[in-house]
Amino acid sequence: MHAYLKSAGFSEITKKADLKRLLQDVVEHYDRKKTVEDEEHRLFVEISKEYAYDCGITVCGEMDEQDVFQMEYYYPFFNGGNVTSQEDISIDRHSDKESFAGACDDYRVGITLIFYLLNAAEYIAAQGPNKLRDPRTSLTLSALARDGCILLPIYKNREEKQEESSMQQRSAMIAAARNGDEEALESLTMEDIDTYTSISKRINQKEDVFSIVETSFMPYGMECDQYNVLGNITACDTTMNTYTNERLYQLTVECNDIPLDICINEKNLMGIPEVGRRFKGVIWLLGRVNF
Repeated sequence: MHAYLKSAGFSEITKKADLKRLLQDVVEHYDRKKTVEDEEHRLFVEISKEYAYDCGITVCGEMDEQDVFQMEYYYPFFNGGNVTSQEDISIDRHSDKESFAGACDDYRVGITLIFYLLNAAEYIAAQGPNKLRDPRTSLTLSALARDGCILLPIYKNREEKQEESSMQQRSAMIAAARNGDEEALESLTMEDIDTYTSISKRINQKEDVFSIVETSFMPYGMECDQYNVLGNITACDTTMNTYTNERLYQLTVECNDIPLDICINEKNLMGIPEVGRRFKGVIWLLGRVNF
């Protein structure tokens, strides 16, 4: 079973027989089907069916010589609605199957964002013979959350609000430092030292860490596309899985100035999500490259 099936509303799918019936339903009653020819002249097939708003199951495989679909793997998906980044993107194939991982260096996060590529068929088609990939691509990130909880917002004084408005300037400084600007690198180092000193003083006063850190984006576990995130909820909606009748929350969370759409099963969320509150949880990062 896929670890994030429950995030898309399939927590009741616990047996292989139930999973087989679900995947058969996807293949027979799909919403989208895309067939492309890869470099080895095999027909790669991507079949998707939505069971809730922008959320469902994708089945991938290939057509054999008798024109019969042979499934190779499946995964739950959730499509985001915001353009997350327009930075450079690199994509590599997984070693065990015809699926892909993407990486994006966004200065706002400070780490390389590694995600599971949702539109593999479009990527294969864009890389085909005599086809050039458009360099003006953008990235839409989304996520399925395994579990999560709702936190109250933090109180901000006037100085902290002024610091928040200088994030764009900091991003520009990080970009300059990566290009070898020693003055920008020195300024960032001093700023980090001041931040560390300030946080240390506040923690020594027995202040809760979640009243100091407003948002965070940290790798989680040993798989490179899973993260532990903390961010402000800017939009909140609910939807229902038509196959299992499980209720899902679909949240837009602003994390390190990056808008991220997150889908989570109501059963796995502690607290009531509302705009202005914060979401903390473990996510599987998904990405759709807009060619």
